[in-house]
Amino acid sequence: MGRFHLTIAGAALVAVRLHAQANVTRDYGRSMTISRHGIAATSQILASQAGAEMLSRGGSAADAAIAANAVLGLVEPMMDGIGGDLFSLYWDAKSEKLYGLNASGWTPKAMTLQYFAEKGVTAMPGSGIDSATVPGCVGGWAAIHKRFGKLPWKTLFEPAIHYAIEGFPVSERVAAAWGGDANLKKLRLAEGAPEIFLPNGEVPSQGQVFRNPALAKAYTLIAAQGAAAFYRGDIAKAIVSVERQLGGAMEAADLAEWQPEWVEPISTTYRGWRVFELPPNGQGIGALEMLNLMEQTKLGDHAAMSAEALHWKIESMRIAYTDLRKFVSDPRFVKVPVDRMLSKEYAKTRAAGIDPGRARCKTEPGDIGVTGNTTYLATVDSEGNIASWIQSVSGLWGSAVAVPGFGFHLHNRGGGFKLDAQHANALLPRKRPFHTIIPGFAEKDGRRIGFGIMGGPVQPLSHAQFISNMVDHGMNLQAALEAPRFVEARANGRKLEGCEVGIETRVPAEVRKALSERGHNVEEMGPYNIMYTGTGQAVMHDSSAHVNFAASDPRGDGAAMPESPRPPR
Repeated sequence: MGRFHLTIAGAALVAVRLHAQANVTRDYGRSMTISRHGIAATSQILASQAGAEMLSRGGSAADAAIAANAVLGLVEPMMDGIGGDLFSLYWDAKSEKLYGLNASGWTPKAMTLQYFAEKGVTAMPGSGIDSATVPGCVGGWAAIHKRFGKLPWKTLFEPAIHYAIEGFPVSERVAAAWGGDANLKKLRLAEGAPEIFLPNGEVPSQGQVFRNPALAKAYTLIAAQGAAAFYRGDIAKAIVSVERQLGGAMEAADLAEWQPEWVEPISTTYRGWRVFELPPNGQGIGALEMLNLMEQTKLGDHAAMSAEALHWKIESMRIAYTDLRKFVSDPRFVKVPVDRMLSKEYAKTRAAGIDPGRARCKTEPGDIGVTGNTTYLATVDSEGNIASWIQSVSGLWGSAVAVPGFGFHLHNRGGGFKLDAQHANALLPRKRPFHTIIPGFAEKDGRRIGFGIMGGPVQPLSHAQFISNMVDHGMNLQAALEAPRFVEARANGRKLEGCEVGIETRVPAEVRKALSERGHNVEEMGPYNIMYTGTGQAVMHDSSAHVNFAASDPRGDGAAMPESPRPPR
């Protein structure tokens, strides 16, 4: 009898606690996804579902990432796809090692300064055939699958091929990004693009079923023949054909001779955490330098959305971005001072120029050319392997040059080069451009996090804010990801003075006013800005508890979806 009464009392206590918790307010919307099994977090729910399916079939985090990325290339065609580049940080639980893959393509051998001079072109084009470099995505998929994949290669493309043939309803954010006057004009003028991406001559509306059987054909070839289909087979021939038709520089050898590169990740420490990025030609080093600058003051003494904390972070951004844009390029052609940029002593020296009470506008970042539109995804499997994965066609719709017969378009990553022989990012044959897309990774005491936030040049500062939200302000993955962000203000055809900063309006009005009084030119961006702040994903494996956590940014259409556990045999 006593045991029975104790159980009732215990149940009553639990009910009281649950009631109390239900009335606790929090400053973020979604809950984390928590599972002992694998999780796929992407910006579009069908892609998350495809990744989770691969995990349920016994696949690794790498298998899930490839399958999800293939679906994203179909359902978010303006953002990513096989016509673009790929970067990844991959944690291998067995070897307890972090691997880095740079799958960014190079310029055609014939694309030189003289090539553009003979055309009378004085600045790198942001669209069209001469903005396209070799796409690295498919080569990156193959390299990662060879090293870390568990499922058969062809299996990974089944969901994407199914949706490409049977169709899928266009989701909310994607429908908004698909259209717009500028995008519509770009698509209608693009060679071969209207027939694929403008059914009946119009942008698909939210909920409209869209099909791309030509992309299914490309995926079917890749599934059967591997990366060779893209770089030496029928798809390569189609790429070269459209290059010839439009007067481009890319030849068959440019595709056939390119290979992705395994690289050693770079890192810094931040208040006990170690944070990793990929080395140049990407801009991840900017996030690490910004963290080193932020570490020079006690941000945790202030609220996350206080003027004191935000001011120091904004000033750190301006300094880090000045260095980033001055020094970073393809290290095979330019010596990038990585060690100096990551030095704690250097950060201390640079941070000495930050005035806690006043904005410093003289650290105006330089111009790096076209902005980027990207897709980031993260996957974790039940063994604790993690894929931090980012893929892009650069600007919306990339070059807007569609590859005939195969349902995708080439990226415009070459638009980031400079036609100035003295610039670090000067155009040269077989050179990779300064790259905006960056995956992130962090670890401490057996907790390992794969994270990333899309958004072209804002990615390093978004990475730094995410880490600070967790480390300085005690937020969990989800809260840190969806917390209000600040970004660099976009020029949009106007001259910037250096103190402009865009801030989401969930930052309290009195804080925005206090920042203005410090000299920041604050531009309000609405509560959940998608276009400029981007959307992100994050996964975490806790090796002591053997539990996975994941978060998906509400700024996007995605979700963090766990795998369905396999029944015991």
